[in-house]
Amino acid sequence: MAAAARVIAVASNSTAAASSCLLLKTPFALKRGSNAFSFNNGRRLSKRLLSCNAIYNPQVQIKQEGQPETLDYRVFFEDTSGKKISPWHDVPLHLGDGVFNFIVEIPKESSAKMEVATDEAFTPIKQDTKKGKLRYYPYNINWNYGLLPQTWEDPSLANSDVEGAFGDSDPVDVVEIGESRRKIGDILKVKPLAALAMIDEGELDWKIVAVSLDDPRASLVNDIDDVEKHFPGTLTAIRDWFRDYKIPDGKPANKFGLGNKAANKVVVII
Repeated sequence: MAAAARVIAVASNSTAAASSCLLLKTPFALKRGSNAFSFNNGRRLSKRLLSCNAIYNPQVQIKQEGQPETLDYRVFFEDTSGKKISPWHDVPLHLGDGVFNFIVEIPKESSAKMEVATDEAFTPIKQDTKKGKLRYYPYNINWNYGLLPQTWEDPSLANSDVEGAFGDSDPVDVVEIGESRRKIGDILKVKPLAALAMIDEGELDWKIVAVSLDDPRASLVNDIDDVEKHFPGTLTAIRDWFRDYKIPDGKPANKFGLGNKAANKVVVII
């Protein structure tokens, strides 16, 4: 059964909570008085959005089809038997102790706009297109970028705390700030540190800022203050990058909710 869950982002300078509805195949709840994620065995919704079963100890391999930077290029995920699986539907989200799986779509210091093909069988990673042409950012993205598996921003939910914006109907995005450049399709264990409530053409598009557990500074950072200390200027740089990247194409800058600032906590509740 699918369970409706909300990401609650609480700004460090505000007592107001802003929420965005995600649809998770696995039910989760916030442990009261804690920042940790936890399973919830309580009420579930009867509506089923996704039908795949999560692989809880995934041994995943990558298979590329076609040539990079072509319309036919796809990065598929396979289990140990060679069976194709979906990186969005079949890789688990929650690993326990506040750790989550993160799937890299776009390696840092690259510009090809790669994304999970949500409308294709097995949802491989492909390069996005517009009017039949491959899409590129106008300049390199400076962090590893991708998604949280088994998440979905609900386009039917108006978020009153973020200008009434509706979800963008995509998986939740992650900006991983570690020092290493990862590969397309890498699955990293990350811990969330902050969140930015980007509003893209009226749609709410959360950007979860996280760090891979194998990064040398991972043990030093757990919240916004730690990020500012050990990754100085990074949160502002992320916000400015996503605010401005459409301007060279003649589009207006993106906006951000929550007072144009990063939120300090990210938790999930039923």
